Amino acid sequence: MFQVDKKFPHFSLETYNPISEEVERIKNEDFRGSWLVLFFYPADFTFVCPTELVDMNRHMEDFKKYKACVIGASTDTVHTHRAWIEMEELLKGLKYPLASDHGGKFSAELSILYEDSFKSQRAAFIIDPDGILRAADIVADDIGRNASEILRKLKALDFVRKNPGKVCPASWDEGEATLSPSIKKAGKVYRELRR
Repeated sequence: MFQVDKKFPHFSLETYNPISEEVERIKNEDFRGSWLVLFFYPADFTFVCPTELVDMNRHMEDFKKYKACVIGASTDTVHTHRAWIEMEELLKGLKYPLASDHGGKFSAELSILYEDSFKSQRAAFIIDPDGILRAADIVADDIGRNASEILRKLKALDFVRKNPGKVCPASWDEGEATLSPSIKKAGKVYRELRR
């Protein structure tokens, strides 16, 4: 199981890297000093999943600006990942690896495994450069996630990491007003946001 603001559980997963066209192994330690966006999807060769992968791919340059690595993951094998990338036109030019949690052991540890189908739920985790889980999001299989929202959360988390004592209000995006919590401002937040 996972808990926000605690160390993310240890993992060691095989990945298919479409850039090098090689099978590689990744583990938590590989991402020390970088943000990690690890997002799980139910299965290769499905319908909503490729739209999510391509949406994340469209934002890769923005993720890189924040020194964030993006990894997709499902319970499919690395061989299935490779075949899917080669067959699905939407996935041409994919710029990040797909991890294999074949057998669902890590998904089960995270409590995101459908035990009847052994598929992962649509879960996204943002892990900070110290290996601390800073955001987790799980949605129903019938709807795709929005990569822009995952990126927005990453921007906010990066901002508060670099600016201790500041917090980001709802729907905050880069360059917008932030808050500095104080008992004197309680009940008067509207004044802060008007500035």
